[in-house]
Amino acid sequence: MQFDIVTIFPDFFGSILAHGVLKRALAGGQLAVHLHDLRDFTDDRHRTVDDRPFGGGPGMVLKPEPIFRAVESLRPTGEAEDVPVILLSPQGRLLRQPVAEELAGHSRIILICGRYEGMDERVAQSLATDELSIGDYVLSGGEAAAAVVMECVTRLIPGVLGNEESVAQDSFGEENAPGRRVLDWPHYTRPAEFRGMRVPDVLISGDHAEISRWRRRRALEKTWRKRPELLADLPLEEEDRQVLEDLKQASWLPVSPQHD
Repeated sequence: MQFDIVTIFPDFFGSILAHGVLKRALAGGQLAVHLHDLRDFTDDRHRTVDDRPFGGGPGMVLKPEPIFRAVESLRPTGEAEDVPVILLSPQGRLLRQPVAEELAGHSRIILICGRYEGMDERVAQSLATDELSIGDYVLSGGEAAAAVVMECVTRLIPGVLGNEESVAQDSFGEENAPGRRVLDWPHYTRPAEFRGMRVPDVLISGDHAEISRWRRRRALEKTWRKRPELLADLPLEEEDRQVLEDLKQASWLPVSPQHD
């Protein structure tokens, strides 16, 4: 996987690429990241990348010329359909795990980081192939969003995590495919007792079948309490139905979606 990032702050990514999953993927050769300073694609001595908006209003808008030049220099005409050009924008489709899985199917992705009041609309209209948002809030720029996209996608690249089962068992991983997505079960490690709080006995019992059942029950319970909307389309086994019925009877839990 190769990421090309178009930004006016390439130094932003220095520490991000020097740690964790991204560092490991870079060192292992599964990932390449190329940073492109948008100012290098300007044609005036001040290296201007923004200007005042037509029609008036506050803030500055990123100009289209340097962005088009940057992307066109990175994506030859013959590659136009094969290399996604993604604009990081609060107006884009929400980044969810299925979107990350879709992006992981590409060998190269170009990310455009916005700044200031916004970006000339012609970039979204005729240059970007997609717009992505990491949430319903506004950031000062797209650099943080680009880092999130890279982290989310990179961990799906085979061999990056070292244990593919880790990806499959994530809250929104492959084992929780669309229609079966639940939150992850609780995790514990040593010591078995800490400040009077004990690890559930089942987890140290050695009974793997019972541990599996416990994890499924706790995952359903956590989903019920924190993200009940995920249960609306969840295909239920008989044991799952009983777990949810028990939860429904517990008055301290919120009302959940109904299952026939």
